[in-house]
Amino acid sequence: MGIRHPSAGPSSRSINNIDVPSTSGDQELIVPSGVFLTFDFCSHASLNLTPIIVVDSDPPLDFETLDDINFGGAVGDSPVNSRLGSVEPPPAISAQRPLEFRTEYHPSADREPLHQAFDEFGINAHPEEQLPINEEPWRPFVSRRDFEFAEIALDAALNKSQINGLLALIGRISRGETQMTLKNDADLCKAWEHATEQVTPTHALPLWEWALDLLDTPVLAPHFVWDAQRVYKHNGTEFERFYNEPWTGDRWWDVQVHGLKAAPFCFILYADKTRLSSHGTVKAYPVVVRCANLPVAIRNGDGIGGGRVVGWLPIVSEDADEEGKPGFVNFKRVVWHESFQKLLEMVARYSKTGYSHQCFDKITHWLFPILLILSADYEEQYATEALNVYKISKGRGEALLKALGLRAVANIFWLIAYSDPHEAISFDRLHALHLGMWKHLLEELKKILKALGRSAEAKLENHDGNKMQDLSKQTFYSALNILTHRASPEGFQLLRLIGSYLQLDSYIGLDVHTTSTLAALDAELLVFNAALKDYVECASMSPIEDLKLDWDFPKTHLWKHVTRDIQMKGAARNYSTRPNEKLHGPLKEAYERQSNGKDVAGQILRIDQRKYTVKLLRLHVDALDEQRSLPDDEAEAEARPDVFEGHVKLGSPQPPVSIQDIENSRSQGDHAFRGFRRKFSDFVNTSLPGYGYQLQRWVTIPANFQIQEHRYLRVNYESVVDWRQTTDYLRCNPHFHGHPRYDCALIQLTQDVSAFVQLILMFKCQLPDVGSFELALVQPFTAGIIGAPRRIDRDFQLTRIKAVSRESSIFVPLRSFIRGAMLYPDPAHQDEFIVVDHIDSDMFMRMKTRARYR
Repeated sequence: MGIRHPSAGPSSRSINNIDVPSTSGDQELIVPSGVFLTFDFCSHASLNLTPIIVVDSDPPLDFETLDDINFGGAVGDSPVNSRLGSVEPPPAISAQRPLEFRTEYHPSADREPLHQAFDEFGINAHPEEQLPINEEPWRPFVSRRDFEFAEIALDAALNKSQINGLLALIGRISRGETQMTLKNDADLCKAWEHATEQVTPTHALPLWEWALDLLDTPVLAPHFVWDAQRVYKHNGTEFERFYNEPWTGDRWWDVQVHGLKAAPFCFILYADKTRLSSHGTVKAYPVVVRCANLPVAIRNGDGIGGGRVVGWLPIVSEDADEEGKPGFVNFKRVVWHESFQKLLEMVARYSKTGYSHQCFDKITHWLFPILLILSADYEEQYATEALNVYKISKGRGEALLKALGLRAVANIFWLIAYSDPHEAISFDRLHALHLGMWKHLLEELKKILKALGRSAEAKLENHDGNKMQDLSKQTFYSALNILTHRASPEGFQLLRLIGSYLQLDSYIGLDVHTTSTLAALDAELLVFNAALKDYVECASMSPIEDLKLDWDFPKTHLWKHVTRDIQMKGAARNYSTRPNEKLHGPLKEAYERQSNGKDVAGQILRIDQRKYTVKLLRLHVDALDEQRSLPDDEAEAEARPDVFEGHVKLGSPQPPVSIQDIENSRSQGDHAFRGFRRKFSDFVNTSLPGYGYQLQRWVTIPANFQIQEHRYLRVNYESVVDWRQTTDYLRCNPHFHGHPRYDCALIQLTQDVSAFVQLILMFKCQLPDVGSFELALVQPFTAGIIGAPRRIDRDFQLTRIKAVSRESSIFVPLRSFIRGAMLYPDPAHQDEFIVVDHIDSDMFMRMKTRARYR
């Protein structure tokens, strides 16, 4: 999370239209004992600060009322809560949370509705630790060392000669014929440095077999979900239904309602062509399968239980003489469907009869395979859609197929009982938005910028889906002060369209949807359609040539399906092609590094199978190691440095320095450090009581008082979207990879007010007889913006904030940090910034809540 502006700060001295004197010279900024700087991380109130220049409170502050202050996730043994001497704040009183979640099971499950508290929801009642452990999980390899060598060789993509050479070397070392002095990569790098000084620098797996393998995998057994569910969360007023996993959607529920009294095994299928060679002459058509009965973290992950390549569809060679002829087009579609039939043969059979199978957990299920989701690129998806239209209306279907260069061929997916290819087709955010609608918007943007004399082609080139998604956000904020209504009416209308597009993209990308977010999505669709109409009208009268006037293409109409898809099959990530297309990378790497260009499909699929086998064996080996030697807390923390408990954790410590040295060395270049020692003394003596520390006397801060700077901070917070813990990584470093980086954050400034700040300094210190503290010097963005709200903010749904002067920087506890933030400086207005709310779904929803209370 960062901010794009130089470290030199703003000059305003007002906070929400309240004049605040600077703390330079002999003036002192006093935070009253009667003002509580407490923190409630569920608060989303607007910024409306009251004056804080008050010395005394009447009546005196009763510190017994501080018991229920919420410090946003800090733990009792954190450094901030430590006590020395006799000064101890009152203990916190824990409040029992209500039963927020309600789960309704399908009637065939014969289970009563389940009410759970927040801490109980989603907890697995069958932990994996209860499963038996295989004492020799590396089999069929003879020894563990054989397996580990095979794993390394496969991961490194070693060829035949490399493997033989490495094994021969290991054999000579083990026999004592030679010795190896290299111990790690650093030793190897040094050897290479010395050496370079001497020269001048100059193929198919049936789906049902894959399903049975998955069911027999021990670590996956506790995670399978068989019955449809309707889940709700209390929003403070009522239980509101939400949708996330496929089994929370209506499609799964309807399948079990309409006659299927057994456990559905739900497939997610993906198929799309890709280029293996860099020049594009060698292509592949992999088929990837996933299991919708597994949670999304497993299903969309890279490990066991994730996507698996199960087939390699043939690609019919193009013939210039036959291209476009009905017979040749029909032939290509017949080949596609007949090839798929080989994969679906057993699935189609058991979808009608069912299949009794005892899973690893010794529970027998009567399984019916279901095709729940088809995750496909536009061509494959729209071809299936056109065939469905053809079944209803031959005339309309032929028109759609003709536009694709296709003909009517029987759809193989209709052979699977309880499955409907029309219902299985799903909205794909990657191809419909990032590689679809955005690419059209980008082309329009290039034309307009070029007409304005601003060359955009060099910076706005085509990228893959991930880069295109990022580019849409960067372009929007960068163009706000270029495509004004006065400078370019058509550019302004296009920017309105892009702004609505980003709103829709953020809504669709939510991992958990509620009835409220779906209603907001539908409302934004109307905004987008109106903005598109306005742009077309403006473009038709523009002197700029070749602006797009006809937006009646298929991907424009895909929007109307997304809300229903979410209600039927859960969140959009359940049917996104993004995790499937991620599997193209290893296939391309295998072709380039481990194949000889012959029998490409056979070689690549053999390598892919080996990689899957290694993943499975490694999973068992790790389980055995964990059982035999469970690490203590310190060893585990060292092995996993990114995992920590609590709310915040500092990193990148610097040598301790005196507080006077900090002031002397930095105050000349940065006004935030002027009077640093005096400002810190005022904070300790006037603000600490607001955090629960009663001081018996005035604490004097000597010139040699030691503080230890830290330049890295990890912040754990609960996402407002899916209620899971998320971590942000913040930097406060003058030389981060050769450049200064001072990130921004959202903090709880008071009990009812949150605010954005920019980091200036993070440090630890120890106050005698008081305790240890983790603090930050920050520049708040709480200055009032003079005048009425700007049209640009209203038109583009922007959150605008303004920074106070650097002299008005303040100290805050690190515990007050909610999460990281990204701010974009408005070049037309000094010290004003725009919150980048599209940076992630959590920030997007926080800003929506904040806007409602402004």
